[in-house]
Amino acid sequence: MSSGEFDLIARFFAPLAAPAGLGLGDDAAVFTPPEGCQLVVTSDCMVAGVHFLPDDPPESIGAKILAVNLSDLAAMGAAPLGYTLALALPADLGDDWLAAFAAGLGRKQETGQIALFGGDTVSAPGPLSLTVTAFGSVAIGAALRRAGAAAGDLICVSGCLGDAALGLHLLRHGGEGAGNADAASLIGRYRDPSPRNELGQRLCGMAHACADISDGLFADLGHICEGSGLGAEVGLPALPRSDAFRRCVQAMALREHDFIAAGDDYELLFTLPPSRQGVLRDLARQTGVPITVIGRMTAEKGIRAMDADGRPLAALPAGWTHR
Repeated sequence: MSSGEFDLIARFFAPLAAPAGLGLGDDAAVFTPPEGCQLVVTSDCMVAGVHFLPDDPPESIGAKILAVNLSDLAAMGAAPLGYTLALALPADLGDDWLAAFAAGLGRKQETGQIALFGGDTVSAPGPLSLTVTAFGSVAIGAALRRAGAAAGDLICVSGCLGDAALGLHLLRHGGEGAGNADAASLIGRYRDPSPRNELGQRLCGMAHACADISDGLFADLGHICEGSGLGAEVGLPALPRSDAFRRCVQAMALREHDFIAAGDDYELLFTLPPSRQGVLRDLARQTGVPITVIGRMTAEKGIRAMDADGRPLAALPAGWTHR
């Protein structure tokens, strides 16, 4: 890097800092959560070659590291407050890379209504490593949790599934047969997820349980089942797929099951009682995010994925594993 640490902070990250004195000039940030609220804290680390491709555009890397943390806040029903950023930067990353990375952070900050509180930068031999810790607030006792689902609850998801995993496949293996517009849309969903913060906040007091889909539909549904001591039954035909996903899978002769639950969706997965199904249309209209009912929670433990003929699959589509 051609710039020293304090020059990097002044040039690229101080403009992202929050107002009211949080100008990155002190050893730590001071802030007061809103009255009557609990603090919600989440942290995510992304490493080049593991969580993103080393040649991904720096602007998209900046946007994604913040988006995945915003998605965690959304899953708790929390309003974003601020975040810290820790960077372990290889020496060959120049100022142009950092400027684009900071621009991606700034763009996602604006849409997420969140600001930088502080952090740290170090030079490292590699690979590039990024860690964000995000802070949010939620009314006392109102946070959404993975535990709390009830037998008979509807299982719902926001948006569409599988786009990001298919976008990653296109980046790794090419997209012969896929239309340019569809390929760009799917790759964009992988590189630049859209956390559902407004929807998450509206689900407080309505949903029984909630999680964001990062590791994959069935992996994250498993967390809800485990926390709630229940099982689930999901209809595979009901899983929401985008038009771009359908066209690319068909044109490239791929299997939907290899992508539909592979992860990186950053959509919300939540349960609510059948008596509240009527509010889903209003929620979708108010937030501009489609919501689909994909199954029900069951007293019988275990997850069953049913095909179009109502028969359970012998094995669930795989998601991401951390080890």
